Amino acid sequence: MTTVWLVDRQFDSKGLVRLTYATEDGERMHTKELAEQRLVTGDGVTAGREVDDSALGESPDDEVERFAAEASKMAADHDRDDTV
Repeated sequence: MTTVWLVDRQFDSKGLVRLTYATEDGERMHTKELAEQRLVTGDGVTAGREVDDSALGESPDDEVERFAAEASKMAADHDRDDTV
């Protein structure tokens, strides 16, 4: 298991939210899609999460630096289970 941190959240016109979590070095990422309404009625979005190593993919080369900066900031400012 690996801890990943929220680095990006995108909303689409179909009511879906794509959450992108990344490792602190920005090299590996995990995405999760859920219905926008679930953000309102569910437990919210956490600052970090534990994911199985097999659920991690390579981050795009042009995003590694940004993901690393965002993940490091999120890790420094929040506990993994904090709602953000």
